Amino acid sequence: MDSESTVTTCYRHPKVECHVRCTRCERYICPDCMREAAVGHQCPECVKEGARSVRQARTLVGGRVSAVPVVTYALIVLNVLVYLAELARPEVVDRFSMVGAGLVGPDGGHFLWTDPYPGGFSPEGLVGGEWYRLLTGAFLHLPPTEGTFGIAHIVMNMLALWNLGRLVEPMLGRVHYLALYLLSALGGSVLVLLIAPGDSVVGASGAIFGVGAAYYVLARRVGADMGQVNRFMGGLLLWLVVSALVTSWEGHLGGLLAGGTVALAFAYAPRNGRRTVVQVGACVALVVVLGAAAAVKVSELTGGGIPQ
Repeated sequence: MDSESTVTTCYRHPKVECHVRCTRCERYICPDCMREAAVGHQCPECVKEGARSVRQARTLVGGRVSAVPVVTYALIVLNVLVYLAELARPEVVDRFSMVGAGLVGPDGGHFLWTDPYPGGFSPEGLVGGEWYRLLTGAFLHLPPTEGTFGIAHIVMNMLALWNLGRLVEPMLGRVHYLALYLLSALGGSVLVLLIAPGDSVVGASGAIFGVGAAYYVLARRVGADMGQVNRFMGGLLLWLVVSALVTSWEGHLGGLLAGGTVALAFAYAPRNGRRTVVQVGACVALVVVLGAAAAVKVSELTGGGIPQ
């Protein structure tokens, strides 16, 4: 009789009388602490413990699943903000575009690289130590004053990024997708340096071509219907050819190759404890190869050192 008359209280709220036990730890819990479970109720601590033990869903390449392509949206916003900065201060393009080898005259004018170059001129671009241009150029676009292409440059690129990013980012996960995008941009800039070091190149096209290559690789990896994918890649390759007349085909091809390489490493890395090591190792190796190629080319342009 005494045991039946004993008042039981919630282990989290000792002043609250209750008669329900947690189905996992069997401690008494009050209505405020009850969490609906498959059978009965559980306390908040057991619910948290159970959540930690549940295996988190992962993408094909091992990234965290994300239904909202946040990185794609952020990249679009960043490109648009930079474009507005260009409109407000046009000199931003000359300062941050991808230039491998150029010259700045005494009056601030920009000229093609010559070796040796006239007195009073200073080196510009990667030969001048401005290595940041390898990435910053991928966030710039042609101003409206650049002929018929003008503002269509950023509009077309952002539309392509909007359509492709919403497909590829959920398949990769945010971190993998951002790494792919930046490495594709880097690959495009390095090929520009190797083939056309005197050109001033802007645009996200190289990075977008890399995302397009990733879409193709991932579609094959998951066994998707390749009819539509092949038509898409045909259009992408056609634009690669047409771009030779309008923008920088070197940047597009470099981004395509770099993005395809990264996507292959992501998609076909072994599904075990070494997957992350293989993926990170592939990205680091690509950065080393691209960095070494860029350094060798700049050394050739400057004869081993920037002339004084």
